[in-house]
Amino acid sequence: MTPAIEIRGLRAGYGDRIAIDDVDLSIARGSLTAIFGPNGGGKSTLLKCIAGLMTPRAGTISVLGEPVGVAAKRIAYVPQAEQVDWSFPITVEEVVAMGRTPLIGPLRRPSAADRAAVRAALERVDMLDAAERQIGALSGGQRRRVFLARAIASDPEIYLLDEPVTGVDPTTQEKIMNVLDDEAKRGRTVIATTHDLACAAQRFHDVVALAGRVIVHGAAQLVLDREVLEKTYGGHLVPLSGGGVMLLDDPHHSHGSHEGHE
Repeated sequence: MTPAIEIRGLRAGYGDRIAIDDVDLSIARGSLTAIFGPNGGGKSTLLKCIAGLMTPRAGTISVLGEPVGVAAKRIAYVPQAEQVDWSFPITVEEVVAMGRTPLIGPLRRPSAADRAAVRAALERVDMLDAAERQIGALSGGQRRRVFLARAIASDPEIYLLDEPVTGVDPTTQEKIMNVLDDEAKRGRTVIATTHDLACAAQRFHDVVALAGRVIVHGAAQLVLDREVLEKTYGGHLVPLSGGGVMLLDDPHHSHGSHEGHE
């Protein structure tokens, strides 16, 4: 079967700075893949290139067997929370309804089936009761769930999620990961960037270590491999009691700082 995503020799960056270089990656359909690595390592850049939101400087990307852009309606991209204007006067239901626009077109009115899909998506993330609330009035975890519902409403074959569980409480993280796991079981391909290595090891099938280039791509347990972590984070590791390690990254690492300018 054709991979969900096939990348060869990808190079991309901002201005005179290269964020990722010579990236080769093949992601199977139906996989649940976490991308981890240091801030500035290119995680957000990679997602934007796959989503067609950023033009690479070199290399090729095939999405569902087609060039980037051809399969745009079959992809749902969820950006980091920091990139969203939460003051915009729009309700939760209206946000999720935006997920239907690629399917029905910008000028057509939503049908009963579209409205049902929106409500079903909200129900999937336990946010149906908040349908009439203004998006800015929600907590951070609730907002993440709403934007996941918007992605679900678009009925995509590929989910691209930038830091979907960063900064959320354990209950919200569990709800989000349960939904993503269910989507993968349905044959959808789920790719998410994360700083939460424990979540990557426990809840994902595969991981990609990215630090400007692909360090490793394989089973989720690789995220706990000391050699992989040393190569990915530059060797800044401090042993902890019990055999664990602490990663010494930049000061914002533990807070899931933005990578919007990777």
